[in-house]
Formats: sequence, C-alpha cells, structure tokens
Amino acid sequence: MQKTLITIGLLVLVTGLLWPWVSKVPIGRLPGDVIIDKPGLKVYIPLTTMILVSVVVSVILWLLRK
Repeated sequence: MQKTLITIGLLVLVTGLLWPWVSKVPIGRLPGDVIIDKPGLKVYIPLTTMILVSVVVSVILWLLRK
C-alpha cells in the first residue's frame, strides 16, 4: 500500500510540474468524443478519451504488479 501511495504521489507531482506542456496535449478533444451542442444544452461524452485513459492506466498497473 505504501508503494502505491508513493507512486501516485510522484505521478501527481510530475503532472503538476509538467502542467504547462500537459495541458497542450489534445486529450479530451479526440476523434470519437461526442459533443452535443444545442441552444440551452451542451453534452460532452469523451468516449475515445475514456478508452485511451483506461488502456494507459491498465498498462501502468500491469507494469507495477510485475
């Protein structure tokens, strides 16, 4: 548990330090993300982004278990 918390803390720290560059990555605006924009209604469903994040997190967790 300690190793996991330290790893998560380091990832948050690195992301915070690299935020000026990370914010320019087009995550959340990928092809396949659904945006419904009508008068009085705006719905955003990031399908492709959710799949990509899921794959990345799965690979990271798989590597940490080894």
